Amino acid sequence: MNTTFKTKFLLHINQKKQETGEQGFTLIELLVVIIIIGILAAIALPSFLNQANKGKQAEGKQYVSSINKSQQAYYTENGTFITASNPNDWASLAVGIKTQTSNYKYTLSGIGTDGANALADATTISKALKNYTGVVGLIAPVAGADKTSQAVVCETKNAGDAPAAGTVAATEVQCPGNAQPLK
Repeated sequence: MNTTFKTKFLLHINQKKQETGEQGFTLIELLVVIIIIGILAAIALPSFLNQANKGKQAEGKQYVSSINKSQQAYYTENGTFITASNPNDWASLAVGIKTQTSNYKYTLSGIGTDGANALADATTISKALKNYTGVVGLIAPVAGADKTSQAVVCETKNAGDAPAAGTVAATEVQCPGNAQPLK
């Protein structure tokens, strides 16, 4: 190619670039984009990390709910609740739940002769998880009526709060003061 043609060709390409605005991004534009991405990540990251804890907490909810149902079935067949956490009593519930998993330690306790608690305690394993109390007991919905069993699963209000025992009142089972019933 001759030099004049090369020069004219390069001038033509340069003129086209100026007409179409192909000049790239300035440093300020790039910094603004990076800052926006950083803000979005700061907002989304805590929510994303909390999803793992919610998955672990689902185990506690499910296990306590299963224990409550097993307690009701056991009471129907035997006229009493399981109130001790020894291996034989766990086997009597027939739920197939380990007394300790990687997320929670499970224990049983009695509420007089009319109820039982199931505690899912993660405080010794992780302070980032909420704890659960299962309360099952005999209540009379109306004074003088036959008693029926009622169960509730309670979740601590704050992660790391130790689970407490629930109570059985005359007309309902109740969550401990640091917990709220799950719907």
